[in-house]
Amino acid sequence: MEILKVEHLSKIYGKGETAVRALDDISFTVEKGEFTAIIGPSGSGKSTLLHLIGGVDFPTSGKVIIDGTDIYKLNETKLAIFRRRQIGLIYQFYNLIPVLNVKENLSLPLLLDGRKADENRLGNIIKMLGLQKRINHLPNQLSGGQQQRVSIGRALINHPALVLADEPTGNLDRKNSHEIIELLKMSNREFNQTLILITHDESIALQADRIITIEDGKITGDERIRNRTAGSGVMG
Repeated sequence: MEILKVEHLSKIYGKGETAVRALDDISFTVEKGEFTAIIGPSGSGKSTLLHLIGGVDFPTSGKVIIDGTDIYKLNETKLAIFRRRQIGLIYQFYNLIPVLNVKENLSLPLLLDGRKADENRLGNIIKMLGLQKRINHLPNQLSGGQQQRVSIGRALINHPALVLADEPTGNLDRKNSHEIIELLKMSNREFNQTLILITHDESIALQADRIITIEDGKITGDERIRNRTAGSGVMG
């Protein structure tokens, strides 16, 4: 089942002679439950692409269709709601709220939506993240790896159609990087969570089902590494 369709997506910054074409007529689709890595050199356009898919920036032209919704046809309010409910964003910098504890940071997307957290799902996520003894800790009482775990849980709390991760291990040492990638793979495998990950690390990219390569704003490679087999786990 197709969960994402990107059609003729372009992004140009500036005008005239100073215009920079960050993305140039990019098209591809992603199936539900697929783990796709997007790689490319610095300045290739991969982060711009992720921001456009995530609805946090607007394209110059083209479409992004997520689970049947053309997101750029939504008005600003509806797009914000759609993004909060259907897109989980994970960045290199954790973006946690410093005055909220772990449980509150995890629940933030639901609180912003005026909804109460499903305690069963929240408990399952906290257990998966290995943060059972940290739920009342503030971000400044956590290690970098633990903070990134919280940001992953926050991205998963709403059962989003897509989880988008932009260099999620860029701030971490090798041990924590490995643990974070294993967590993302677990959410993809066990809960059939569609995952698109930006990375410059080829060893991380090779763990995905598929690798899309971007250079100078264009797709220069699209290689399937392994066939997707959905997991049987269910997160409550």
